[in-house]
Amino acid sequence: MLIELYERRRHLDARKIFRPFPTFLHPPLVAARNAFCKSRMKIRPIAKSKPNQSHNDQVTKGKTMKRNLLLTCRCALGLLAAHALAPVAGRAADHAEAPLVESDQAADIADVYTFLDPNDNAKVILAFDVHGFIVPGENGNLGGFDKDVLFRFNVENTGDAAPDKYIYVNFDEQTSRSQPQTAHVTVARTDSTNKTSFTAPSTVSSATSPTAATPVVTTDAATGISFFAGLTDDPFFFDIPGFNRFVGSVLGGSPNVTLLNRGRDTFAGYNIQMIALSVPAAMLKGSAGNVIGVSATTLRGRNTHRSEKRDAFDSGDFVAIDRMGIPAVNTALIPFARKNEYNRATTQDDAAGKFAGDIVGTLTALGTDAAHVGILASVAVAKGDMLHLDTSKANSGPQGGTVAGAGFPNGRRPADDVIDTLLFLITNEGLTTGDHVNANDVSFRDAFPFFAPSHQPRDTGVVDDNTRN
Repeated sequence: MLIELYERRRHLDARKIFRPFPTFLHPPLVAARNAFCKSRMKIRPIAKSKPNQSHNDQVTKGKTMKRNLLLTCRCALGLLAAHALAPVAGRAADHAEAPLVESDQAADIADVYTFLDPNDNAKVILAFDVHGFIVPGENGNLGGFDKDVLFRFNVENTGDAAPDKYIYVNFDEQTSRSQPQTAHVTVARTDSTNKTSFTAPSTVSSATSPTAATPVVTTDAATGISFFAGLTDDPFFFDIPGFNRFVGSVLGGSPNVTLLNRGRDTFAGYNIQMIALSVPAAMLKGSAGNVIGVSATTLRGRNTHRSEKRDAFDSGDFVAIDRMGIPAVNTALIPFARKNEYNRATTQDDAAGKFAGDIVGTLTALGTDAAHVGILASVAVAKGDMLHLDTSKANSGPQGGTVAGAGFPNGRRPADDVIDTLLFLITNEGLTTGDHVNANDVSFRDAFPFFAPSHQPRDTGVVDDNTRN
């Protein structure tokens, strides 16, 4: 059962006891993989295991939250002396934000999006992307999704910090640069009930054609869910060097907002692996009414096997590699020494105040006052690091929606300038000009999957490649 594989771990002996994957995750490779591992590992009886509290989502839905927001913030402020204004992270882009994911780009979450389809507000768009900074000439080599990574959307619909529903996506092994991968999409409650699955092909991008591929969109008749997976333009727009220089001036005691004036989009001209779904809103909502929480997690099998005779593969219980909800939380507010720990933690850990002291300490070092620390903590701490979307707020307009009041921090749309919003709050509403990168380098689509087409190798005679270093 799903609940056994993802939400419980067994204690492994020194020989790393193997537990087979469920067949729905990796057909048709799973049978060969399980047989290979069983032939080399002797399984001994194991006593009933206790949940490992460090595992993603071990905290049960019925567990009472340890602290409300007020208590969390008070405790966090009390911890400031211990944190002593720890060094602040120097970037606000979630691409390769932690040591572990720097060397695992296939599982490195860059951004998460959730918004109402502006063409049909009865549908919610869920999307997240991995493996950023893919240049067009590598579309073929780097466009395929890793078969050993489990991609998961976490949906909360009861008003607390614990997910109530998961949407899993995994891919069969890539067999050709010119052929799509088969994606397996599974929707289930976190207790493994009401499970439904379907398959869909990915979109293949060329590394030679100057024209981007037409997105392949599959709609499952049983659920009404539409699915897309493939390369798109990286939708995040932000000036990393400008931001880093500005933060350095703040920490140095001489804030200089003119350091943001260069206004160069670090992500312009690059592609990224995108997974996007259009889901009926009624399928996501629960007892919290119109409000849902959304985050994303990537997971791998605990053990990696390497052999001279076959390709490497993962096995064993899944462990979290990366997670994300609200942009820039881990990247900009969590100290470097705790970034891996943060990615392995849960939204329940967030709400219990596990990282509240770090967040408050970083904000205080940046000069954020108590009132605005409270605002930011209410978003990132109170109910965990999740985007929250009120599905009763109508969304309309081009490029995934541009109408005022329906975007970040109410979910997140592709065109939302999230960095300007965060800078406005962090600077106590003093910085109104933002980072001077006010839009993506290319226009977003007006229909699902909404994200802009992938950048392609330029034709002969075309010099500009969009990049802005």
